[in-house]
Amino acid sequence: MVRTAITALRMERQHLTHKANETEYNALYIDSQPGLNVYWHGFGDPPTLTFRADFNDKEYNRKRQLKHALIKGRFAGGNLGWIVPEDLELFAAAFVKPLTNPTPRQTALLELIEREPLTIQQMKEETGMLVKEITPALHRLQEAFLIYEDQYDGEWDRGWHKFSDMFPDADLQRYTRHEALKIIIKRFAYRIVCFDAKMVKSFYKWTDKDIKAAIAALLEENSIVETNHGYMLPDDAQLLKTYNAEPQKSILVMHRNDMLVKANDYWLKEKYAHPYPDTLWYLLIDGEFHGAVAGKFRYTPAEVEDIMLDLPADEAVDRKDDIMQAVLAKGIKDKKIMRYQGEILQVN
Repeated sequence: MVRTAITALRMERQHLTHKANETEYNALYIDSQPGLNVYWHGFGDPPTLTFRADFNDKEYNRKRQLKHALIKGRFAGGNLGWIVPEDLELFAAAFVKPLTNPTPRQTALLELIEREPLTIQQMKEETGMLVKEITPALHRLQEAFLIYEDQYDGEWDRGWHKFSDMFPDADLQRYTRHEALKIIIKRFAYRIVCFDAKMVKSFYKWTDKDIKAAIAALLEENSIVETNHGYMLPDDAQLLKTYNAEPQKSILVMHRNDMLVKANDYWLKEKYAHPYPDTLWYLLIDGEFHGAVAGKFRYTPAEVEDIMLDLPADEAVDRKDDIMQAVLAKGIKDKKIMRYQGEILQVN
């Protein structure tokens, strides 16, 4: 019963039970940072929180990018993400990867960018380096928060700036990493409701040592509590004693950069392993992951080879049409699903 209540509360906090208005969305976005693009997205697409907004959040976030109300960086494991500028100091502390021994190539590019903003094409012309040599060096400088890639639209040719020129008032020493992790984990706890260290690592890619230290400190401060189901905020542990909502019936086809998928990725990819080239999406059914869609990503619509489920056999049959329609709504190639639960489909 408690697990059902946890799921229902998580769906509510994620705005998967009722879609968020702009104010609610902004709060959800902050707690879900770094914001990510839809997995296998078109180049230059802004981040979105799929299924959660009562408006077109792709266009909303595109406008926020143009106004620099969302800024780009390399955060979890060096991956690209978007944060609100108010949280720049916090996320810099949590994710910075200091550059203590720069390579000659990194040094040369940094010196160029410190003189003036340049595009990669201009760097190539200035240095004679190849793009494949320039790009990883820029990414490493970006992880060190020494340069900033000013992607405010969907264009390919973007300027690279000295970080301190773009954000002269940012105090990157405002937080220690330990302090930053504690703040971010509490936000994560509010939206996930119940979590463990593996979920934190799966989403943020911090080290086990740093996560363990942050969780221990939060427990000592009573900022979180440990329960039979996992860690929670103290208020949520109390709330769940009387919270009697149940998850709404729903079938959500979740892309691989979704917050809930990323937080559970460490077990999802093992549970739904398959022989096909790609896991296209995961299936969130009534608030819990119960399946995956396997096939092949294409720049044209994806090819779906199989829908794999761990539902009881009778439920998988009863809900087959609804599940297939939810997958077909993703715009798959030839509107065709080859298999359902491993069985070849004759007609789609």
